[in-house]
Amino acid sequence: MDCCFPCLGARKKRKTPARPEKPQIPPAADNKAKPGCSSSSTSAAAAARQDSLSEAKKEFVLSNGSEHRHIAAQTFTFRELAAATNGFRADCLLGEGGFGRVYKGYLESINQVVAIKQLDRNGLQGNREFLVEVLMLSLLHHPHLVNLIGYCADGDQRLLVYEYMPLGSLEDHLHDPSPDKPRLDWNTRMKIAAGAAKGLEHLHDKTNPPVIYRDLKCSNILLGEGYHPKLSDFGLAKLGPVGDKTHVSTRVMGTYGYCAPEYAMTGQLTLKSDVYSYGVVLLEIITGRRAIDNTRAAGEQNLVAWVSCRFVFCYVPFCFFLLFFFIPL
Repeated sequence: MDCCFPCLGARKKRKTPARPEKPQIPPAADNKAKPGCSSSSTSAAAAARQDSLSEAKKEFVLSNGSEHRHIAAQTFTFRELAAATNGFRADCLLGEGGFGRVYKGYLESINQVVAIKQLDRNGLQGNREFLVEVLMLSLLHHPHLVNLIGYCADGDQRLLVYEYMPLGSLEDHLHDPSPDKPRLDWNTRMKIAAGAAKGLEHLHDKTNPPVIYRDLKCSNILLGEGYHPKLSDFGLAKLGPVGDKTHVSTRVMGTYGYCAPEYAMTGQLTLKSDVYSYGVVLLEIITGRRAIDNTRAAGEQNLVAWVSCRFVFCYVPFCFFLLFFFIPL
């Protein structure tokens, strides 16, 4: 389906056209020649950035039969978001990831507490991931996917505004629990696992074409009131194979320990890559161990390898025991 939202370089809010044909999102960089740079080289760089963004827009437009929807995310100015976080003060900082820092803020214009993620210009993700996340979360809506409220693209500033999830991430509760917070009980852990699975099912089975999340991990599962889980951080999301295609060929992206081995070795991305990552998350929920923990002994640092050894040395002998004593010859 076609979608559009205002220019990334815009400094003021603009109304969405009534019938846009394609998303028009030029880069926010200034196209004017700078001292010491030729205008031809500046134009070439701007054209390259434009081509990159155009490819991203074409790649991440979702279709759903004959239905067409437009991006409903609001636009905010950098001044608004700075005021909402008291100038991005340290006491408003919630956490930090590959995209940048996440702050808690209050937006008077919508009378709502929000989470504001600010792009780190020197970080691992850039304009492309920013664009993908805005497109994906504006077009995908589900009770177990985090809600994108809006974004900011003032000059070279890139920020995303989400609903605030008061209980933080699953990683906080499993691996870095506060002394004043109780450990997750078994029923709560299974509730979180089921909710994450429903969100993943929506991406794989209810979206056309299917969406491969590609970054499923405990830190990207956010918890709302009552430990209601939602998937977040869609900067690495990719459209899945359609028709007769069995996979999507792409450079390997994701987090070590959660990445499916066949994807890491071949670069061939499938829906099963997400299923593998979900399996790692499920092991973390059950065991309370990290996917990769370098503080443990050599044979226990990789959670999947550690569990595999337990499976081989415990389950297989148990099966032979059953075969020998309980199955009649």
